[in-house]
Amino acid sequence: MTKEPFFTPEEKHEFFSKYKLLVRTLDSFLEKDDIPKMKALMKQIVAQDCYGRDKNGINGLLRNIDTALIASVEIGLKRTSVIALLLYRPVYKQIIPIEKVQELFGDEITLMIRRLLKTSDLYARNTAVNSENFHHLLFSFAEDVRVILLMIADRLCLMRLGKKLQEEDRVRLATEAAYLYAPLAHRLGLYTIKSELEDLSLKYTDRKQFDFIKQKLNETKKSRDAYIAEFIAPIKKKLEEAGFKFEIKGRTKSIHSINNKLKKQKIDFENIYDLFAIRVVLDTPPEKERSECWQVYSIITDMYQPNPNRLKDWISIPKSNGYESLHITVMGPRNRWVEVQIRTKRMDEIAERGLAAHWRYKGIKAESGLDEFMNTVRAALENKSASPLDLMKDFKMDLYQDEVYVFTPNGELVKLAKGATVLDFAFSIHSQLGCRCVSAKVNGRNVPIKHILQSGDTVEVLTSPSQSPKQDWLNFVVTSKARVRIKQALREEAAKTADFAKEMLQRRFKNRKIDLDEATLMRYIKRKGYKTVTDFYIDLGEERLDANAVIDEYLELQRRETEATETAARSAEQYTTTTEAEEIASAKDVLVIDKNLTGVEYTLAKCCNPIYGDEVFGFVSTRGIKIHRMDCPNAQEMFSRFGYRIVPAKWSGKGQGDGYVVTLRIVGRDDIAIVTNITSVIGKEPNVSLRSLNINSTDGLFQGSFTVMVRDTIALNQLVKKLKGVKGVKSVERN
Repeated sequence: MTKEPFFTPEEKHEFFSKYKLLVRTLDSFLEKDDIPKMKALMKQIVAQDCYGRDKNGINGLLRNIDTALIASVEIGLKRTSVIALLLYRPVYKQIIPIEKVQELFGDEITLMIRRLLKTSDLYARNTAVNSENFHHLLFSFAEDVRVILLMIADRLCLMRLGKKLQEEDRVRLATEAAYLYAPLAHRLGLYTIKSELEDLSLKYTDRKQFDFIKQKLNETKKSRDAYIAEFIAPIKKKLEEAGFKFEIKGRTKSIHSINNKLKKQKIDFENIYDLFAIRVVLDTPPEKERSECWQVYSIITDMYQPNPNRLKDWISIPKSNGYESLHITVMGPRNRWVEVQIRTKRMDEIAERGLAAHWRYKGIKAESGLDEFMNTVRAALENKSASPLDLMKDFKMDLYQDEVYVFTPNGELVKLAKGATVLDFAFSIHSQLGCRCVSAKVNGRNVPIKHILQSGDTVEVLTSPSQSPKQDWLNFVVTSKARVRIKQALREEAAKTADFAKEMLQRRFKNRKIDLDEATLMRYIKRKGYKTVTDFYIDLGEERLDANAVIDEYLELQRRETEATETAARSAEQYTTTTEAEEIASAKDVLVIDKNLTGVEYTLAKCCNPIYGDEVFGFVSTRGIKIHRMDCPNAQEMFSRFGYRIVPAKWSGKGQGDGYVVTLRIVGRDDIAIVTNITSVIGKEPNVSLRSLNINSTDGLFQGSFTVMVRDTIALNQLVKKLKGVKGVKSVERN
């Protein structure tokens, strides 16, 4: 068997063409001898023909050069980052010794390569999906923000190569991109890259919805373009008359953003009016930027009625990631709301390329924004006892938040996440201040701790030595620092309460001269419905359970178990049961697991109730393989934390099962005949039977959960289509 060449002639030509483009892009930032040194190393790497391809057949060096172009052209990284990126794979593959890099390029690039190697090593151990390494991955990010930027570039490069990846790799990568890298790109101001990552993620995880929105956008493009032209014509005329140098362009919302709007607002595509934003980009010197942006604002709002509640001024106080722009929403022709963004060329480049674009402008202190972001990351990582999933949720939440700016009584400016409360403010100043906070004075007025702060507020925190963190505090804080500190305090308090209750219960057993059997007590706690022993002891310590009643119930359980043991008529081996929690798949169901395995016993997960025809995957649990839908609400967590336990699965042959349980949530106008009409439609549909229904009615709206048995997705889709046609029905959704 002949070895596949490292470079085909076409790939070699492509590599050196892209390498030349990269050199031209970086030319003014390179040192005198960088080009000949890099050229010699590149020829050495290509000549050795030993680099190899990955399991998907992707050439590693071509991927590297593509990533380097993204990092330099689309993000704006320069010499140190790009050279380190180009050389870290050859160093990793031991084609070039790290000592050689040190000798040729010095300490900074060598350190950068070591950080990239460290991050790659974590990924080799499935860090993004392996919980025990997740903390280490974020810490490696926190060491150097450029590592984050390079990893974002690499993920985007891989996502663009999605067609070449195996299906399970593509889905894992898409989930990871949506869960971690898109939020990171958003926080660093890389809005274009963030949108592309989210769109590609949707494309790989829900292709049907992606294609639907894309088709709708193509169908409406002509009318949309005509409306944009009609809207900007008078603006363009007025700005030209005022002597501005400018460019006006329309930008369609991303497919991912439109999909979110469809889901959240539960509306049809045709009812989305803000599919696009108009952007006015001024060519103006730095000293005139603010005044000219507000002049343009005045001109536009003279022509079109503005919505004052939708004004966003990020020119007076920019976001921490450097974003500067003036956003207004105005009533355009035919009574349609239109978002207009006003900014300068400098602001536009920063908006497109994030924090890295600051480095091109002298006098702009980008480092402060970077430092603030890195401090936020480190603050989220301080609580080492937090579970990786909680850490990720808090981390991601901080990434997506915008800012508000408030003042201490001394006039010091404090930056907080949008929606931050008095309690968030208190914890941002000091942990003890947060834990003892009882209320505050905002602009001289007394307010509770859950009061939401607005930019410009002056906040004075009021405390009490008897105050301590409460569980419900977690419901109204939005910053990761506050959440981490509250959870830590609650855990410490719960541990004290549980220890006290355990000692008290043991004393009560001893006082009543009863020998405590731990195994029986554990069975008793489980029968009471407690998920953990700690929860049981907390309830006991806080007197939600009476200790004497617990002992009486314990003794009763012990007595029944003793009698049952004495009169047992059958062995445990002969006893089997099925529960409602999951259904064992019948032999008639045809699933191919892990590419070519059939006849493997599996269970259909109740969290998403997959049916024949759904896109599915297998999850290896302690009880065997469970089958989940790709759009299962738990899929993201499983792929992120336990990717190594995911196995591919797909239906094959024809659906011959007895039927699958599906619950449909139907919302409609509250009408006495609507339930009769719905059940009539279900009853007439072939291959469908009604199992149960649950009805609620509030404020003139009918809401019902209908559990039906269907044969496959074809029968389900036909049923949903007919139910949507029932008079008075507003929506039909599968739970």
